[in-house]
Amino acid sequence: MKQLVFAGFMILFIGILIGANIYLSQRLAWYFGVNRVWILNVLFGALTLYMFFGLIPFANAVTAFGQTIYIGAAITMGILLYLLLSVALVDLIRLVSAFSPQTYGVLALSLTLLISTYGAWNASQLKVTSLEVPVKGLKETTKVIHWSDLHLGHFRGKPHLDKIVEATNQQPVEAVFLTGDLFDGRIHLNPEVLEPLKKLDVPVYFVEGNHDGYTGPDTIKQMLRKAGVIVLENEVTQFRDMQILGLNHLLADEGKVNMHATGKGPTIKSVMDSIHLDDSKPSVLLHHSPDGIQYAEKRGIDLYLSGHTHAGQIFPITLVAGLMFDYNKGLHHYKNTCIFVSQGAGTFGPPMRVGTKSEITVVTLIPSEK
Repeated sequence: MKQLVFAGFMILFIGILIGANIYLSQRLAWYFGVNRVWILNVLFGALTLYMFFGLIPFANAVTAFGQTIYIGAAITMGILLYLLLSVALVDLIRLVSAFSPQTYGVLALSLTLLISTYGAWNASQLKVTSLEVPVKGLKETTKVIHWSDLHLGHFRGKPHLDKIVEATNQQPVEAVFLTGDLFDGRIHLNPEVLEPLKKLDVPVYFVEGNHDGYTGPDTIKQMLRKAGVIVLENEVTQFRDMQILGLNHLLADEGKVNMHATGKGPTIKSVMDSIHLDDSKPSVLLHHSPDGIQYAEKRGIDLYLSGHTHAGQIFPITLVAGLMFDYNKGLHHYKNTCIFVSQGAGTFGPPMRVGTKSEITVVTLIPSEK
């Protein structure tokens, strides 16, 4: 049954891509008086193939050639998306206006360039956000900072991590919680890229994300431990009067399907059922994706920190992400547990953010009776 659903989805997806390419070819041919539409069909078809076969096979490339292919494919993905949306918007404008085809074409291309440039600029602007969370049983107010989804790889390296560390050191925080996807490809998978972490004088806690898994989780964890980071793998540690529970990237339970988490071995449910927690102490859960909150709440977790969603990263994927995830971004409550989903400090695929922001978040934990 799952194979049939997947096959149906792929057929629909390919059909949408073909339709989009034909639509763009027809419109651009009309805008600029191109008689041989088939040339544009071939061009957009080639760009679409390049987009996919340049991203996936070259994700872990470590050569300059491979990096160039990957970067080009990722940028192509973003530009083609906004070209499609810009052409569709121009078609709506045509309903209430009467200009020459070339004018509409220049407008569509200008919108594509404007949105793509803004998206790249916006993605590079690191925002420090903040929130307060009341925690029952906490003895004193504690400030921590939450990092997620840095995606050090083809577009980002040591300077990006340096900027995040510098922003963190400007905040009066007592710990860093990093909920996965530190790396995205092996191009910068070396100890040197982690040197900025040495500038932190507070403990750093890390749990893996799905992109860390694609890149090389054992290597990443070994490098982090050598850099003094506390790596948690389905285990509990103490930070002040709090319990910090860190999980590998797991499925919520055996009944769930998730292309980004392994279907083998433990689940959030099984780990939460088996792990030892002191009910009298406050507890914080670190897990890459915002899944299985019911199992966290059952064990009395006060705060669940996660990322993974990027809040959709770019419009209109932002709308899709809102439908895919029960908790897509920001702070939410599930019974007695708070869950915060970071939009992330990096990007995947197109190095753009439209309708979202690159963030790290100062979390103030406040003693509470409730």
